[in-house]
Formats: sequence, structure tokens, C-alpha cells
Amino acid sequence: MRPPLQPVAPRIDDPIELLMACHEKVRRFADLAVRLRDHAASKGADAQAQEAARSILRYFNIAAPLHHDDEEVDLFPALWQLGDTQLNLSMAQLESEHGELAGLWRSLGPWLEALSAGADHPAPPSVDDFAHRYPAHAQREEDEVYPFASRLSPEQIKEISAAMVARRTASN
Repeated sequence: MRPPLQPVAPRIDDPIELLMACHEKVRRFADLAVRLRDHAASKGADAQAQEAARSILRYFNIAAPLHHDDEEVDLFPALWQLGDTQLNLSMAQLESEHGELAGLWRSLGPWLEALSAGADHPAPPSVDDFAHRYPAHAQREEDEVYPFASRLSPEQIKEISAAMVARRTASN
């Protein structure tokens, strides 16, 4: 019997592959927030709800800010140098959305913190907005920005990858 298929880890030397892997987690955890809201409404802050809340908190408190830095500090500045007007407009809009998404995230914090501690707490009305906007934002990045990375030099790609790895090494 063959062992079950395991997800393929993104290559550390491919920053776009790493960013796309983060987006898959964004989608998964954003969806989990909606399912958690529904679960907690019917079952309260049981062990399953507590673990789900901790998982969402962990991802969006640790990995998501690193991901935004990967884009804003490393990828986007390299892409700005390409001088593509439409790309620059998309990146400016997406960077602005990072702040809006952070605000939505903060609105979920008290609810998730309470659930993770085993306390029942009503879900904020922003759960649906959060669960919709974060994945939509990720899709825009994938459609409007990431394809332009193919225009970067191999040296630029190595620099971006190294910065991403260093950022995660420093935060461990």
C-alpha cells in the first residue's frame, strides 16, 4: 500500500512559491474562522473551538505579518523598479489593503482570544468580511502582481528569498 500523499513543501529558493503557500494558509484559516463561528455558536468554546481559535491566532499573529513584510519590504520594491504603471497601481492598492486587513484582523482578536481560553464570546460581525476579503486580496496579488516576478533577475530572486528566510529565522 502506498503512503498517503503529503503536500509538497514550497522551494525555499522560489519566493513566489513561498508566498503562494502562505496564501493557501490564508484561505484555509479564513474559512476556519467562519466554521469556528458557526461551531462555537452551537457548541460553545469546547476543546475543538479552543484549538481552532489558537490555530487562527497563531497564523494571523505570526505568519501573516511576516508575509506582508515579504511583499512590502522585498517583493514589491523589486517590482516597482520594473516601471509598469498598472503593476505599480495594483501594488499601491494592495499595500493599502494590508492596513485594512490588519484592522479586520484586530476586530477578531477579542473573540478568538476568549475562545482559545475556553470562554464563550460572541463572534464579531466582521468574521464574514474578514473571511471574504483576505482570500480575495490574496487572489488579486496572485493575478495582478506575482506574474511580474518572472521579470526579476536571478540575483533579485535570490535576495528576496534570502530576506524571507532571514525574516523567519529571526522571529523563531
